[in-house]
Amino acid sequence: MQAEFSTKEIETTVKAQSKAHPWHGITPGDAAPDLLTAFIEIVPSDTVKYEIDKQTGYLKIDRPQKYSNIVPSLYGFIPQTYCGDGIAKLASDKTGRTIEEGDGDPLDICVLTEYTITHGDILLQARPIGGFRLIDKGEADDKIIAVLKGDAMYEAFNDLSELPDGIIDRLQHYFLTYKNLPDQPTVMELASIYGREEAHEVIRTAIEDYKAL
Repeated sequence: MQAEFSTKEIETTVKAQSKAHPWHGITPGDAAPDLLTAFIEIVPSDTVKYEIDKQTGYLKIDRPQKYSNIVPSLYGFIPQTYCGDGIAKLASDKTGRTIEEGDGDPLDICVLTEYTITHGDILLQARPIGGFRLIDKGEADDKIIAVLKGDAMYEAFNDLSELPDGIIDRLQHYFLTYKNLPDQPTVMELASIYGREEAHEVIRTAIEDYKAL
């Protein structure tokens, strides 16, 4: 006997089983910017760069990691943020340069942890401690640096200035080279490195940009 379902039953089932869109369907959290919900796209063991498909919310393959650029931390974005006009203006104000626009993506976040997390497509709680103000072909492309909530090693750090130089250097090298191709000019520029308070300002601005979007 073939089962029959009403339209209402089907809609209820679909809604119950539908995955929330990681960018739009999840909030940064009530304690933002002090404590954030972050969506992780890639982890250090990935040999392929994944990123969110803006239309569906599923992870998609962006490109294989053809060279030796391996992301040195968990990497993803802060839900319901956007790098738009506000982020561009903030970058302009902080650098004294004219930055016309943000990169049009959610605000990126790197999350430091001593634990081995083997795959992305996960949510976690992270505490921002600073960030990198990167300029990508003239667009503001900030990277927030955070620590995993409850992490046995990194939980003790409250500001980027407290991290060992080697960790900063590793993150900096990755972001300055991960888009480079052989015999091509460098496309990423590190305009400044900032601490926790400015990271909070960047996050609040990106949340406002999202609301405007």
